[in-house]
Amino acid sequence: MPRSKNAVASKARRKKILKQAKGYYGKRKNVLTVAKNVVEKGMTYMFVGRKLKKREYRSLWIARINAAVRAEGLTYSEFINKLQKKGIELDRKVLADLAMNNPETFKNLVDSVK
Repeated sequence: MPRSKNAVASKARRKKILKQAKGYYGKRKNVLTVAKNVVEKGMTYMFVGRKLKKREYRSLWIARINAAVRAEGLTYSEFINKLQKKGIELDRKVLADLAMNNPETFKNLVDSVK
């Protein structure tokens, strides 16, 4: 019985890795063993980057809320504390969006909290 190697599947595996390595410099884009290592490392950076993105956006929202609230004579921590005491459950993303795009609505919200 002849030996079966399944070249179709192994070629597809190699092709998949080299496709992911597209755009890399030198051997990283066309030598399978090098590309495999670089792609794997890149995927760990992708995973970490998704977590970091969440942190960075939250800090951006907090900075925007703080800037908008200070114009109204409060600090960020006072504002968040008063929101919780009033029972207003808006997350920081929505508050930052209001502060940026609807300043009059945000001002009304701050006045209702004061």
